[in-house]
Amino acid sequence: MHQFTHINTNGEANMVDVSIKQDTIRTASAEAFVTMNSETLQMIISGNHHKGDVFATARIAGIQAAKRTWELIPLCHPLLLSKIEIQLEVLTATNQVRIESLCKLSGKTGVEMEALTAVSVAALTIYDMCKAVQKDILIENIRLLHKSGGKSGDFNAA
Repeated sequence: MHQFTHINTNGEANMVDVSIKQDTIRTASAEAFVTMNSETLQMIISGNHHKGDVFATARIAGIQAAKRTWELIPLCHPLLLSKIEIQLEVLTATNQVRIESLCKLSGKTGVEMEALTAVSVAALTIYDMCKAVQKDILIENIRLLHKSGGKSGDFNAA
């Protein structure tokens, strides 16, 4: 079984020392789903939301969140991300918005947390902009889809 990398021999949380690692190309993608009623979704799609373009705002929020992950998650390293992409897909059959992020860099540590933070904050932004018209919006199934690079190798969600 693997050991927790952020726990030292005394059981204390510490930031992992990555100084001796070699830079490699690292990517990660994550997804989240936002479920709402059809009227709320139609308001977003039609552009009739009184707060403006919900998807554009969520996309920018997700990008900004990925860049600031190290300020939100205590033991994350500050990273020089070279790419952050946020895609929003309307799933009308289920009244959902699927959010997918892609983060990439050349560095010593992975970008999984940045990808997960990006979709989480994009989803929260959709909720924030729509809560005046619907309070029971669901944010669900936040997960890592893929990661590549680094010593632990590749991961692809089932």
